This record gives sequence, structure tokens and C-alpha cells, in this order.
Amino acid sequence: MGEKKGNSNSKRDNLLKAVSERKSEIVHLSHNDLDAAGCDAVHRMKYSEIFTIWSSVGSFPSMLRDISALPGKGHLLSISDLGYCKDADKLVEKAVKNGWRICWRDHHRWTDKELCSIENTGAICIVDTTRCATAICAGDLMPGDTIAEEVARVVCDYDLWKHNDPRAKMLGQICTKRVNLNPVRDRLTKGIITDDWINEEYRNIETERKDAIKKSIRGMKIIESRYRVAFAPLHGYPSETAHEIRDEFNTDIEVIYGKNGRFSIRSVPPISHLIARKFSGGGHPPAAGGTFTFTLKDKMSLLFLKKSRCFNELVQVADTATAE
Repeated sequence: MGEKKGNSNSKRDNLLKAVSERKSEIVHLSHNDLDAAGCDAVHRMKYSEIFTIWSSVGSFPSMLRDISALPGKGHLLSISDLGYCKDADKLVEKAVKNGWRICWRDHHRWTDKELCSIENTGAICIVDTTRCATAICAGDLMPGDTIAEEVARVVCDYDLWKHNDPRAKMLGQICTKRVNLNPVRDRLTKGIITDDWINEEYRNIETERKDAIKKSIRGMKIIESRYRVAFAPLHGYPSETAHEIRDEFNTDIEVIYGKNGRFSIRSVPPISHLIARKFSGGGHPPAAGGTFTFTLKDKMSLLFLKKSRCFNELVQVADTATAE
């Protein structure tokens, strides 16, 4: 356990060292999915050199805290596809004082208070829940560019759950593997939406995905209340697992959780983001993410009984949530 923590700290230290020694004047901090890959592709269409950092939602606050403490040198810290986090205004204010210029483009749900708190730091903040983050970046950085517009259209098809373009589904699933973010991003930068590598990678992932979903469903627990809520352990592919559970078990809300307590939530009623906020998270009305605080007792209960007090807490929150 200690060695794992040491390795994690070492990776963080190496990353921050690289940021400090960057040659690029643009640091792009984004999520770690297809929308983030699209955002980074648009940034690379606009700027010649980019220093890109992929971040999970859970790691974002600490990542922003670390970067804000580094000398900005008057360079741009561009944040995309990551929603407001606790104390974000304080972290952004610190970054500005340390010489960073900040531009934040996002499509998650923000409150007016959260948006004003960032704008009051002097940072530029563009929030639009009607488009994917890639489309926001394309419209702001590459207006009228046909390649950027096509990339944004395909990414939005997947990220906003339109499901009209089969190429979008392929790219979305491929990007569930972090190792694929760079190669997908590089292709999107050139306007490549599909090729032999994408087709082959998708075929390989499909087999793995089906096995992962079966494992999750075997460990699933359903709680009946105001809504029919499913809780399933994560074995990969949270979005696809949630959709499979909904189709097969007619659930209203699907919660896919990891051993560390982080969970992905999908819901038919537009309340996912409201539920996630109660668990140190956020996101979209139909899809969001948060974190359970698992104790040792919780972990043992999950292992042997497939249940946890955290599940009941989430159901209670869902019962009282009112769609905005």
C-alpha cells in the first residue's frame, strides 16, 4: 500500500515538475474522456504547442490546487469539460495572483453563485449546458472552421446521448481507456473520425466491455423507493453498464461504484447532478459522478451482502430531489 502511494506521489511530482519546466505557453487541463479529447484537439488546431493534463473529476480539485501554486509566467491555463469544484474560486484566485491567465469552458450545471465567484477572480468562464465542451471550445477558438465543427458534432452526439452517429459511439468507448486519449485526440486534430486503428480498437473493447457488464450485474443490488435504483460494482465501462442495467431491469437510477467509493450515476429523472452534489460531486441532470465514504464495515458489507449504508443515503437523497 505504501509503495502504491509513493508511486502516485512520484507521478504527481513529475507532472508538476514538467508543468514548471514547460516550454508551451498554453496548459490545458481537461477531463479524461472523448469530450476532453475533442477539447484538446480543438486547442491544438488553434495553438501550435499545448501542454495537456488529463484529469478525473475526483483528481481535479487537487490538480487545480497544485497548478495554482506554480508560477504562471503570464501563460494561459485553459480548463475544459470539468465542472465547478469546492473552493474553485479560491484556487483560481490564487492561480491568477501567481501569474496565470485563466479561461474555463464547461457544459456541466453551475449555479449563478459559482459562475460569479469564478468571474470575480478575473478569469474568463464560459458555461453552456446545451452543448458538449468540445463544441464550446470550437465555437470560441475556431469559429467557422469546418473540421472543428465536424469534430464537435460527433463528440456532442456521444456526450449528449443523441446516439445518431455510430462513429461517435465507437470513439466514446475507445476513450474509456486512458491510453487511447492521445491517439484519438491526434486523429481528431486532423479531422479523422474513423480509420482502421479505431475500428480494430473498438472490436477489441467490445468483447471486454460485455464481460465487464456481466460482472457488474452479478454484483448488483436494487433498492425500491420513490425510484427503482440499481447499485452495481464497477468493472469498467460505467456508462454502458448503466444503460444495460436500465434496459434489462427497467431501473430509474443506476449507480456504478468503484472500490475507492467514487461512483458514476445515471438517471431517467433529471436529478443525477443534484444527487451527486450531496456526495462531493456534480455533472449533468442525466449523468453525474460523486464519492461514497466507504468505511471498513461498508466494504465488508459490500463484499458479503452487496449492500451499504451509503446506498440507503443516496436513495433518501433521490427521494427528496426535485428537478431544476
